[in-house]
Amino acid sequence: MGGPITAMKFFFAALFTETNTFSSIPTSRQSFENCCYCRGEDALRADSVLTVHVQRFAARAAEFGAQMEIGLCAVAQPSAPVSQRDYEEMRDALLDDLRRCEGVDAVFLMLHGAMVSQDCLDCEGDVLSRARQVVGADVPVMVILDPHAHLTDRMVKSADVLAFMKEYPHTDGPRCLDDLFQIARDIMDGSARPVAAVAECRILGLWPTQDQPIRAFTDRLRELERRDGILSVSFVHGFPWGDTPDTGSKILVYADNDRAAAQRLADSLAGEVWAMREVSQPRLASIDEALDIIETADSAPVVLADVADNAGGGAPADSSFILRAVLERGLTGVAFALFYDPTLVEFCRQAGIGARIRARVGGKLGPFSGEPVDINGTVMGLATDAKQLAFGTTPDRMGNTAWIQVRGVDIIVSSMRTQCFDPLAFSHIGLDPTQRRALVVKSINHFQAGFAPIAKRIVAVGTPGALNMDFAHLPYEKLSKPYWPRVSQPVFG
Repeated sequence: MGGPITAMKFFFAALFTETNTFSSIPTSRQSFENCCYCRGEDALRADSVLTVHVQRFAARAAEFGAQMEIGLCAVAQPSAPVSQRDYEEMRDALLDDLRRCEGVDAVFLMLHGAMVSQDCLDCEGDVLSRARQVVGADVPVMVILDPHAHLTDRMVKSADVLAFMKEYPHTDGPRCLDDLFQIARDIMDGSARPVAAVAECRILGLWPTQDQPIRAFTDRLRELERRDGILSVSFVHGFPWGDTPDTGSKILVYADNDRAAAQRLADSLAGEVWAMREVSQPRLASIDEALDIIETADSAPVVLADVADNAGGGAPADSSFILRAVLERGLTGVAFALFYDPTLVEFCRQAGIGARIRARVGGKLGPFSGEPVDINGTVMGLATDAKQLAFGTTPDRMGNTAWIQVRGVDIIVSSMRTQCFDPLAFSHIGLDPTQRRALVVKSINHFQAGFAPIAKRIVAVGTPGALNMDFAHLPYEKLSKPYWPRVSQPVFG
């Protein structure tokens, strides 16, 4: 990247949550404070998914010899639209931090891309357009986003570069930030002028990048960058559980001062996504099929993903469907994580390790949670302020946790709602996950980084939970454009 650029000032801030517009779990300022809400150098030490990105920003700024300013860094677990008052207060706090950073030479923001408030369907576009008004047209505004996003015209017009992480699980955020720094350098020294082009894929779906054919497609996106005048390529997967006019998958390409080249590549890549629409979608096993696999497996552990109850997509993380089926079959050696139930955790803490308890597990937060399961079990372990690892590197808070064993089945309950990322969700409390016949994790795909090394087999399970994968029949009100699989050959006007 050449020698250091002296006497420069860089600004970083983050406002990050993924909104499930079908969720009934409220999102407020408190939701962010429970996860991460900080400013300045406190963000370098916060226990959240932001930590590694803020640290990376600080390291890259130091390489530039630039002064570093860190504004608001706020993250919340996915859930329902954010309280409008709280959203506006956080947005304005971020913008106030930016205003105080007089003479800023480049702005780096980490946003999600699927944040919705009660009165705003495009929070990222709102934040970016206001940030642009603060810094003017000549200051580069560089943005890292989650691929599960709603890409809008307002977002594209307000930023110099929107770079969406390519991996799902999202393990490449730091690399994405590195790429942004390179492009920012090129913009500032006059050697690059990014122009954007967008192409609709006409699909609502889910694309785990560890599986073919998406693995090879994702690798090729990286190969296309920094060649033939192409600066950045993003496959925006979209977030199907957010009802907005812009919901859906898209390709975003930035070329160096050549919009026609950017559009040709975007159109070509969107055509490739369309061509593999059926073979690229994950197959879900029924609960009975998944339990049959456990019973016949000749090695362990088998990992079952309860994809519809993923807190990382706004689900309650307390659905009981698989637990009830396991107990009714009389299966043993099966362990579950993480059931969200702060009241049950406190109940276990009062009873103490070794105590026999009668309680209800799951089925408490709404119709997507199923019916509660009545248990008579034993408190096997307790932990305070427990953490697991997200994406193999970032601490993720689980709050207080309890381990309950009932009829040979283990249940890890947490006081904070979060998905199961890592085997630490089991082992932190004394349960060795490698010694269980099967592990049931409440997650769609982010568990892969942690569990793939120990799993003998991984099975995605379809349940009637909050993250319904029947994309053809989701009850959209704001999304009116045609898309596959609802329409076999959607045509855009």
